[in-house]
Amino acid sequence: MRENGLRKIWASGRAATNVWATIPASYATEIIAHQGWDSITVDTQHGVIDYADMVAMLTAIATTPATPLVRVGWNNPGEIMRAADAGAMGVICPTVNTKDECERFVGALRYAPMGYRSLGPNRARLMGDDYAAKANTTVLAIAQIETASGLDHVEAIAGVKSLDMLYIGPSDLGLSLGREGRMDQTDPVVVKAIDRILAVAKAAGLKAGIYCIAPDYSKQMLAKGFDLVTVLSDLTLINAGATLKKQFT
Repeated sequence: MRENGLRKIWASGRAATNVWATIPASYATEIIAHQGWDSITVDTQHGVIDYADMVAMLTAIATTPATPLVRVGWNNPGEIMRAADAGAMGVICPTVNTKDECERFVGALRYAPMGYRSLGPNRARLMGDDYAAKANTTVLAIAQIETASGLDHVEAIAGVKSLDMLYIGPSDLGLSLGREGRMDQTDPVVVKAIDRILAVAKAAGLKAGIYCIAPDYSKQMLAKGFDLVTVLSDLTLINAGATLKKQFT
């Protein structure tokens, strides 16, 4: 089976970068993937992306060394399995609040006896004839912690067998804690929660990831010890055009 690039990066002792793809355009995704980022996340939760779009975007990413990830819309086993079958090398499940929810997510991503994923890897079979034998230890299971409930149960969530990463959604986390719902959090209450999730992940032997939108903040999170940092999105790159436009007005 094809090697998971993120696992290789982490084994070398380096943290990894990530870009969020929310626009259903395989060509745009391919251009971003060729820029040298370590991984690209196809966002089917908040992105305007359907299944066919996701498959095309994953195919575009496959033309580069970037590791393709998918954030599914919800903790739906069928949706999780379809993302993996389409070739995602890691699946991010949003709003994981309890140990039971995490076990349901991880189980959908793992073949028996580790889980209950249905055998039919579809496009993922192109990664190698031994895909089914190696998928359980290659495809990343990433639980998104972004609520007060998830924070309350984070130790139990981190203890779920075969989970690989806790990934923080700062905006929803802040909102759920009664603070401002925004990225690149500096609110002491939310920062304390972020630090706790990071510490729990490290103590459990898991990787830790976080969504950021500013390069300087992203660098701070890398220095803090995060293993995967989302630096920007395709929308950020397009919106940068507004800054350029101001130079001509």
